[in-house]
Amino acid sequence: MPIFVRYKHGDITNSGILTHIGQQKVVAEIDGSFYETWATNGKYYPLEEVELLSPCTPTKIIGVGINYYSMAKALSVEIPSTPLFFLKPASGVTGPDTNIIIPSISRQVDYEIELAVVIKKRCQKIASSEAMEYILGYTCSNDVTAVDLLESGKPWLLPKGFDTFTPLGPYIVSDINSDRLYMETFLNGKRTQGGSTRDMIVKIPELIAHVSNIMTLEAGDVLLTGTIPGKGTLYAGDQVVISISDIGSMKNVVISS
Repeated sequence: MPIFVRYKHGDITNSGILTHIGQQKVVAEIDGSFYETWATNGKYYPLEEVELLSPCTPTKIIGVGINYYSMAKALSVEIPSTPLFFLKPASGVTGPDTNIIIPSISRQVDYEIELAVVIKKRCQKIASSEAMEYILGYTCSNDVTAVDLLESGKPWLLPKGFDTFTPLGPYIVSDINSDRLYMETFLNGKRTQGGSTRDMIVKIPELIAHVSNIMTLEAGDVLLTGTIPGKGTLYAGDQVVISISDIGSMKNVVISS
């Protein structure tokens, strides 16, 4: 089960896999690409000596609103008849241990834990039965949103599109059962969100099929699959931890712009 990472060691940015030498976690550098062919090249770095970056560099990020039964119930809204998709720019991606920056024009920035799906290869007009072969793996995401800038009936690009509003990480994990993952958010050490992906309304293969019939997905693109109840507001100085079983955790500190 490969665990893919992107990292910086000194002035060098590279890709690798997370593995062990004895009891020590190390990053094994690879030649090639996650998305095509790759092989380790014999260079290893202790995990604590590298800076983990966003594990992928998408051309686009597609989110989906109200995709958990528990969230629809918490908001007292009807379950959508079709998925409610929105776009986030690639420029909003940040790493698993970087700062989330609150823009000066917003007074309410919220966090939302989400399971992120990373696309493996170009994907266009496929059926849900084909979708799994297009998935590289899964990572953690925080779908940060300036909720005070949301306006009914208008696109969500402004409130969701600021720089640092899509933390991803720490790894891309393949070959896991995405229907049985447990998600938790901790704000300043207090657990605020908790739930299972088994509560998802539209499952991942159907989401990928829907999107691929609207737009072409490229290798490295990211699909956010919805959040669970308990999302809350971030303030400068906060620390938010996003954790998903079988994947890992990421910690981001909040600062003002």
